[in-house]
Amino acid sequence: MSETSAADGSVVQLSDGAGEGVRAAGRDYRPRYEVVAEQIVAYIGESHLVPGDRLPTENDLAARLGTSRAVVREAVKILSALGRVRAHKGRGLFVADDEGMLGASRWGGFFRPTDLDHIFTLFEFRRVQEMAASRLAASRATPAELRAIEVAVDGCRHGFVHGFVEVFNQADDDFHASVAAASHNSFLVGAVRDARRLQRLSSAIGIHDTLGEHTEAAVEEHAAIYQAIRDGHPDAAAQATAVHLDKTLEDYRREIQRRVFGQRG
Repeated sequence: MSETSAADGSVVQLSDGAGEGVRAAGRDYRPRYEVVAEQIVAYIGESHLVPGDRLPTENDLAARLGTSRAVVREAVKILSALGRVRAHKGRGLFVADDEGMLGASRWGGFFRPTDLDHIFTLFEFRRVQEMAASRLAASRATPAELRAIEVAVDGCRHGFVHGFVEVFNQADDDFHASVAAASHNSFLVGAVRDARRLQRLSSAIGIHDTLGEHTEAAVEEHAAIYQAIRDGHPDAAAQATAVHLDKTLEDYRREIQRRVFGQRG
């Protein structure tokens, strides 16, 4: 670890390895792997690569970008979560064909998974979309769609009770996707899917690799959303969704401060 002074006199810390990055006065921290992810996207554009084209190896990208293979590997995780690249074991890295609405070529406002303002903005967007989806689902859900939501709620509870992180995370994805599907609005389905794809960037830095403090409450919040949809109460479904996302955002805020900035509460 080394440090130097920024132009404004604040201390800037530099670190090595996959977590290398810059932190100026706390909030300006940018992990090196995030910068490299942007550079890889720029390389794809400048090289006129299209979905299915092969990318250089991690070693070649590291040499080209002047960084380590470990940093490139973390950047690839981010781009995989966004649907920009695909890693095929034994074959290499390829440009993916599933950018999604929010991952499509608008990198000027690149989402930073360690920036609390970016996290807040993403959840603000999710709140609007998922409240609308829940409201519509309460009026439109078919019996089969209600069953899919119920199964996802049960899966979340099972994952929490038994401490199965992957089971909980998969059921969590299924729950939000099932509610969106029950809205019968394909634009909302896409918006919910792509916003959650961006949220997975925070998972790539270890935010949700364990069952956090909010997990037990999240199980009951999912159940409350399901019950309101099942009972045909649009306003109650929307409000229960707002409560769930607000509490989830608070959980993310605490975890990011603790893991990335070493702060509490």
